Amino acid sequence: MQRMTALFSAALLSLGLAATQAQAQQDSAANAEQSQATAPAQDFSDQQLQQFADASQEIAVISQEYTKELQAAEGKQAQQDVRMEANEKMVEVVEDSGLDVDTFNAIGQAIQQDPEMMQRVQEMAQS
Repeated sequence: MQRMTALFSAALLSLGLAATQAQAQQDSAANAEQSQATAPAQDFSDQQLQQFADASQEIAVISQEYTKELQAAEGKQAQQDVRMEANEKMVEVVEDSGLDVDTFNAIGQAIQQDPEMMQRVQEMAQS
């Protein structure tokens, strides 16, 4: 369940990458100081960041598809079934990208705290 929650968070994050670019640039000075104080810098390779960018794009599509199914699902069991199916597909995408779920989630958390890393990942996603 924790794994699913983290992946859904990552999916939501991937959906918000483009939308948050402007906000990240506006807040970059404050966030940079805060992230240095609150989180140790994690060093991810360019390859890992590219894998994250690629997987995030696919997860965003899966998330959009399953959000519609989730809204249409009636009852808690039907909603849980949709969540489980979406989670399985997201895990598959992450693993097919060459990352493990923990690394994918760690990168997702790191880019939330590091506007420069977020911008690098956004540029990778666009290329």
